[in-house]
Amino acid sequence: MQSHELLREVFEKKSAKEVSADLGLSTSMVYKWAQPPRETGAGRVDNPLDRMEALLRSTNDHRLIQWLCQRAGGFFILNPRQTPHPHFLIPATNQIVQEFADLLQVVAAAAADNQITPAEARQIRARWEDLKSATEGFVACCEEGNFGALKNPTAKGDQP
Repeated sequence: MQSHELLREVFEKKSAKEVSADLGLSTSMVYKWAQPPRETGAGRVDNPLDRMEALLRSTNDHRLIQWLCQRAGGFFILNPRQTPHPHFLIPATNQIVQEFADLLQVVAAAAADNQITPAEARQIRARWEDLKSATEGFVACCEEGNFGALKNPTAKGDQP
C-alpha cells in the first residue's frame, strides 16, 4: 500500500479537515497528502509518511521507528527476512529458549536488590528486543511453512 492510499483510508475515519485543525495546517495541504505524489515540479507535497521513510533511508537508524512505535503504545521488530535465523529447526527452538533464559537472568540480576536502575532497565529492554526478534523470525517461518529459511538464512521458499 502506498502512503497516500493509507492516508486516504485514515481520512475516512477522521476527516482531513479535522486533522488539519488538530495539526494547525491548511486543509488543502492535508488533502494533498492523500493524493498520489507528483514526480517533480511546483506544488509537490511529500506527505509525513514519505518524509519519515526518507529520513529512515537517509539515517538507517531504526531508533526513529522504535520511537514512533513507542509513542503509539507498541514496539518495532525488524522483518525476520532481514535478520539472521537459526540454522536448524531444533536448534532454532533452543535459541528461543536460550534468549528467554538470558532475559530471565538479566531480570533476576536487576531485581535482586529490589530496585531496577535505568541502566538495568535498558539491559532488560535490549534482551527483550532480542527475544522478540528471535521468536518473530521463527514464527514467521512456521506460518509460511518455510523451514528452509531456518536451515539457510538466505533461502527463499522451500528450495532444497
